Amino acid sequence: MTRPIRVLSLYEGFFAGGARILHSDVVAGLSLDGSQQHRVLSLTSSARRDASLQFARDDTRFRRLHAAGVAIDTFDRVAGDVPLAPEHFTAAELDRAAGLFADADVVLSLKEQPLSLVVALQRAGMLPDRPVAACLHRSDPSHSGPALGWLTDAAASGAVTATIACAESTSDAYARAGVSAAEAWVIDNGIDTRRFRPGTRAERRRIRARLGIPESAPVVLLAARFDAMKDPGLFLRAAALHARRSPGTHVVVCGSGMTRSNPAFVDLLADSGVGAEVALHALGLREDMPELYRIADVVALTSAFGEASPLCLVEGAASGAVPVTTDVGDAARMIDGFGLVTARTPESIVEAWGDALALRPALRSAALAARGRLDRRRMIDDYRGAITGLLLADALAA
Repeated sequence: MTRPIRVLSLYEGFFAGGARILHSDVVAGLSLDGSQQHRVLSLTSSARRDASLQFARDDTRFRRLHAAGVAIDTFDRVAGDVPLAPEHFTAAELDRAAGLFADADVVLSLKEQPLSLVVALQRAGMLPDRPVAACLHRSDPSHSGPALGWLTDAAASGAVTATIACAESTSDAYARAGVSAAEAWVIDNGIDTRRFRPGTRAERRRIRARLGIPESAPVVLLAARFDAMKDPGLFLRAAALHARRSPGTHVVVCGSGMTRSNPAFVDLLADSGVGAEVALHALGLREDMPELYRIADVVALTSAFGEASPLCLVEGAASGAVPVTTDVGDAARMIDGFGLVTARTPESIVEAWGDALALRPALRSAALAARGRLDRRRMIDDYRGAITGLLLADALAA
């Protein structure tokens, strides 16, 4: 009997973020039928992100992979704002990594930051000859810092043999930045439509009551971490303007750092003109996102850069909310037919929110009709094909 394909995934760490959710869905999904055996190496065991310290063992993605039987190895390090550079790895870490690479048939790197390890192994003459694919989730490589150089160099040397981008805009942007791997795939994001579904009236009433939101009040939701990329200031300025024009709307923000316990968030509230007239619920990092999406009428995104294929938009749409986004990455393509795209000004955003609320019955019906193409099973099947393709290309090149 043929043994399973062994796949090693490299993570910079386990912390909140759409790319980690997506890749962990892929790993867990591909492990189910026994045809592939997956393992994860995280370069860190905790992360300092968005004004909070997040331990890998407490992360939902870590726990889910562990429950699915995926072995997880971690280096005893803390992830910060700057990724680990090739010269930071110890001899013991390189030796351990080389052994894991040698045991794998294929290596996947979640984003470009973990490629510092590939570069370090190559420089030390310890990199096993295995196909390596970089899974890319940004539309602006220039914001990747030194990691873009590691990816470019590793692709040029043949250490990275392929890229797998989550959006056409991502693939195009990295090609323009000089990344020239032998193969390049684009695999659109997918979500678990069993978790992200419309709520019943009773569910919506219960969730809203728990948060102190009236049953009939419009709700605008922003699911994003406190980060310049997400431009929470623009969202809050729009929320303040919307409250003056449409009193009674409730605004929910959630994500790492999006809480009044974060001094920088509190300062931004004041700078954005958010006062008592805004019914704002700042919930911080949450593990009940499916429930929050079910009570939303609008799921908003005001990002300035960096987005490729934002999960929050399709998660919200699959749950019955109308996505309204700035024109970043593939966002406009993703929500075509059931969402709205807005310019990056508070006035334009408020107008788009108003249109979304007015058109919600028709847009909601269109979004729910699109649930099939948003489902992650299609994405997982595409990844299965890419991994098989990597092995085939490697065999033909041998």
